[in-house]
This record gives sequence, structure tokens and C-alpha cells, in this order.
Amino acid sequence: MGTLNIINSGEQVFSDRVQAGTMLAYQLERLKRYNPVVLGIPRGGVVIADQIAWQMGGSLDVVLARKIGAPSNAELAIGAVSENGELYLNDSLVEVLHIPEHYINHTRDSELAKIKRRQELYRQVIRRIPLESQMVILTDDGAATGATMQAAIWAARAEKPTWILVALPVGPPDTIKRLARHADEVVCLSAPSPFYAIGQFYQEFGQVSDEQVVDILSRHKEDHARQQ
Repeated sequence: MGTLNIINSGEQVFSDRVQAGTMLAYQLERLKRYNPVVLGIPRGGVVIADQIAWQMGGSLDVVLARKIGAPSNAELAIGAVSENGELYLNDSLVEVLHIPEHYINHTRDSELAKIKRRQELYRQVIRRIPLESQMVILTDDGAATGATMQAAIWAARAEKPTWILVALPVGPPDTIKRLARHADEVVCLSAPSPFYAIGQFYQEFGQVSDEQVVDILSRHKEDHARQQ
């Protein structure tokens, strides 16, 4: 099990994703010297990753991974498919739930098609950053079931980074503890109980558009080019 660092067990309300990202960056200051690769889960997680990357001087990218949900419970991740088409399965869950191969293949293809649509849009702006031997920070604007973040961890782990840290503004205690079993470290600003929805912990929680994500990625690309 990885290191678990819950900053606050009570309820904390963020003004918006920018504030949440800024507060996370403060908690991760100790990692600045490693020049981490910060991966945001589109779309709201990219706003969080934007703040972390700017304040830590790290590189910004998106993680395009989709969970493979169980037939009877789409939020239960039995695996994930990554941007490069690799399939990762929790073999024990697949066996216990008696999930047929044709279901896995069909769901993989469906989720990969969704990845490809975003890949076409985002990869016009930035190329994917290789993660091998890198310090990686995975982030989103929160986690409810944690299935999407689990998919991101699986996808990142396959590239053999030196360390995977999951950074979250908020999530229920059980979800945060479960993610810590798969990441090297989890930092969560707030893990309140009861927990109903991520949006309840933000004053402003509007939908993030693909255009906003592209704008964020473009600004980081331009800043990187100026530093060359």
C-alpha cells in the first residue's frame, strides 16, 4: 500500500477548481525538485493539473484512459484501456464476476473510440509525454467511486514511472484509501463523510469544455517553447 496523506477529514468547500489546484500545489511543494509530469484527467482535472504544473515548474499532459466497468455496475472498474490501446484487467474480479470475453472486447472498443476522439483534439496541441523513469502526479477535480482514477493509475503504471502520486482536492475516505493501495502515494485535501457528489464541495463547479482544455495545453506548450 502506498503512503496516504489526508490533509483534512472534515468538509472543505473550494471556491473553484483553480483554488483547489493551488492548494494541492502547496501540499506538493516538496516534489518540485523532481520536475514531475502532471497528468490531468479531462476535463475538470486538467484545470487542477494546470495549477499544479505552473506552480511546481512541471510538465503538463493529459491522461487519456477509460475504465472498463462491470456489466452490472458500470462504476466498478474491472480494467482500463489506455491511449495506446493497451488493455489492463483485474483478472481476479473478471473471474469472480464471470465476465465473458465478448463483453470485455466490446466495452474496450467502445471506450477506445471515446479516447480516440479526444486524442485527435488534444494531440494536435501537445504530444504525449513518455512516463518511463519520471515522477508522475495524477490529478482530477475529485473522486467519487475512484474508478476513473484507477484506470489512470493502471495506464500510467504500465509505462514504468519511478513514482505515481495521486493528488485530489476531495473524495470519500473509502475511495481514497482504496486508491492508496495502487498508487505510491495519495494526497487528498479533504475526505469528508458523508460524501454525495464532488460538486457539493465547490462553490463554482461549471462544466469544463474541450476548448478550455485546448487553451490550457496551448499555453503550456508556448511557455515550454519560450524556455528552450
